[in-house]
Amino acid sequence: MTEKAGFHAHNVELINWGTRQGPPHRHPYATITSVNFGHRHRMSGVTSVNPGGIDRHVHYYEGNTSFDDGHVHYYRGVTGPAIPLPGGGHYHEFNGETALARGHVHYYFGRTGRGY
Repeated sequence: MTEKAGFHAHNVELINWGTRQGPPHRHPYATITSVNFGHRHRMSGVTSVNPGGIDRHVHYYEGNTSFDDGHVHYYRGVTGPAIPLPGGGHYHEFNGETALARGHVHYYFGRTGRGY
C-alpha cells in the first residue's frame, strides 16, 4: 500500500465491522475511466475481504490506474451493497473519481466480479 500526500494507510483486510454472516471473500474488478484531456486509464484489482455481514456488506478497494499519457491516478472507494446473481452469488457496483494528477481527474463506474 503506497502512502500519498494527505492520506495515511491501513491494512483494510484487518478491519472488522461485526460478526461475519458468510464466508470471507473478495471480488475482482476492472473498468475503464472516463476520457479526459484526450485519454483514459484502465483500473483493475481485487477488493478487500468483506468486513461485515452478508446481507448489507461492502468491500474497500484502492490502487493506481494504468500508466497512460505519461501519468497514473490514485483511487480508492467503497463498493455498494451486495446484489444477488441468479443461481447464487453476488456482485457489487462501484463508482468514483480518481485523485488529481496533471491538473485533471477521471470518473469511473463498474461492477465487481463474483466473489471468491
